[in-house]
Amino acid sequence: MKRVLIVLLLWVTYWNGWAQQDAQYTQYMYNTLSVNPAYAGSRGVLSFAGLHRSQWVGLDGAPSTQTINLHSPVSERVGLGLSFINDEIGNGTNQESNFDASFSYTVPLARSRNLSFGLKAGGHLLNIDFNRLRNFNPSGNTIQETNIDNKFSPNFGAGVYYHTEKFYAGLSVPNFLETKHFDNAANSFTASERMNFYFISGIVADLSYDWKFKPAILLKMVNGAPLQADFSANFRYQDKLTFGAAYRWSAAWSALFGYQLSDKLMLGLAYDRETTELGSQAFNDGSFEVLLRYELKTRYRKIITPRFF
Repeated sequence: MKRVLIVLLLWVTYWNGWAQQDAQYTQYMYNTLSVNPAYAGSRGVLSFAGLHRSQWVGLDGAPSTQTINLHSPVSERVGLGLSFINDEIGNGTNQESNFDASFSYTVPLARSRNLSFGLKAGGHLLNIDFNRLRNFNPSGNTIQETNIDNKFSPNFGAGVYYHTEKFYAGLSVPNFLETKHFDNAANSFTASERMNFYFISGIVADLSYDWKFKPAILLKMVNGAPLQADFSANFRYQDKLTFGAAYRWSAAWSALFGYQLSDKLMLGLAYDRETTELGSQAFNDGSFEVLLRYELKTRYRKIITPRFF
């Protein structure tokens, strides 16, 4: 396992010149299905999660993201999931919706170790309304100024996910097709979806009977932008209260809080503060996330026990 992680880290370092297009999350440890289809059904229960993110609050037209995930095991080895992501910027100028279905197949290994393989298929809807731009001034260029209404683009992705009761690691590409939405040759302007590569990992350590500690990492790579690296460290008390901090390399510090309201319902909150020049501006009050997760037992796990991942 150490050799695999070293190879992955070297591979990530090599591709450190790659850009970010997929939606960004601070509570990625509770939103894994959005980036890795092999996660489907891995919790052993019917799991529903909804997340809302308001980025750069106070900045007019800042990004806003909503995510809904539903997944469950349907047999001892097969898991299914559904995911929906809505991403908006510019007060509706640019609005994107992603929806897909996930399938996972788990191969049991020795001593409660599992290796899951996942596939996902779905589509992407793009809306661009130039009339919502406050300073929009038609120039007669019909290619650039033509609105895009619910343009559909199919896509598919894949992932692999290794997990035990205390450790997990996953590698995935949520979208393989690099769809080109429009190309204005006169102005050398192209809008296209690019492949995003994700590596996630985390481990849970028992500090005492009441306390658990979980460090985690997410690495995200896409051609055209620097490597994004998120590091987090969370503590859990009596399987109820979770709190910690996170750091997004050269971008932001974050505070995280979670509370297991019941065996079925969990609430998660996160706050980001930019470390860039944008974070020091008076109009930027930081970014906020709220997460709700609701779970029901299945015949594959009769009793719901709070899980860190």
